[in-house]
Amino acid sequence: MASVLPASNTSMRSDRNTYVGKSFVHVKNPYLDSMDEDVLYHLDLGTKTHNLPEMFGDVKFVCVGGSPNRMKAFALFMHKELRLTDSEEDIKDICAGTDRYCMYKIGPVLSISHGMGIPSISIMLHELIKLLYHARCSDVTIIRIGTSGGIGIAPGSVVITDEAVDSFFKPRFEQVILDNIVTRSTELDKELAEEIFNCSKEISNFPTLIGHTMCTYDFYEGQGRLDGALCSFSREKGLDYLKRAYNAGIRNIEMESTVFAAMCRLCGLKAAVVCVTLLNRLECDQINSPHDVLVEYQKRPQLLISKFIKQRLGLCDQTS
Repeated sequence: MASVLPASNTSMRSDRNTYVGKSFVHVKNPYLDSMDEDVLYHLDLGTKTHNLPEMFGDVKFVCVGGSPNRMKAFALFMHKELRLTDSEEDIKDICAGTDRYCMYKIGPVLSISHGMGIPSISIMLHELIKLLYHARCSDVTIIRIGTSGGIGIAPGSVVITDEAVDSFFKPRFEQVILDNIVTRSTELDKELAEEIFNCSKEISNFPTLIGHTMCTYDFYEGQGRLDGALCSFSREKGLDYLKRAYNAGIRNIEMESTVFAAMCRLCGLKAAVVCVTLLNRLECDQINSPHDVLVEYQKRPQLLISKFIKQRLGLCDQTS
């Protein structure tokens, strides 16, 4: 599974001259190239212990999602959809040496879990982006597929994000770096969003729309819920906040999109966020749909992104 290098004192630095004028992943860190070794600790990978270009150099699509089980299921689904000849038993967790994240490679597709919330996904993204950089990957598309709370739309709807906004409805990500607040743009690739939306037109069994996605730091009070261990506002204020979000064009709420958009944009990755809604927050706070219904909902972004990937690969005429 893992391509491991023999012990060596030689650095795994790439030939950066090959990056000029090409759509390679890049990093915004002047110190990386002076490092003799880069240990991707939370992924259980490294530039001296693994041949990253050999293992990952052909990756064109990266799909990330919160749940390890869901991303394993997506990997198995993509294996079937791409009709690969190797056995499903050969699909192993590349990050099995750590319990932080899981990672599966299916042909040109990488499926990775990121946990819940901005801190967890940002750690994964730092190491994932460095992995793609060291592996000299080019023309990579990265998509977050997940779940969310809808605002004013039916449960089970799939939202393709055109703009990731913060809790003030602003398209920005504020990162505390040392003792400064650094603000970064959360602009996503609009052409990519439209391309995915066009793919959805061929899927008739669930609604898909393009809208703003609000990213919060919390699942409960930060999203205006009344059912957490703490609640410091009235029912009326919470509902008013959600209605104002709807009027601002926000159609769903989750906890990762702003940092995902900001980091991908800075590192030259075309990125999209595609999430299914599990409930309408204008009607309730708790997710109380039957388990089998929720499982089917969670498959919807996977189905859509599978169709998108197959179309990109020229396999759109194949049926599973």
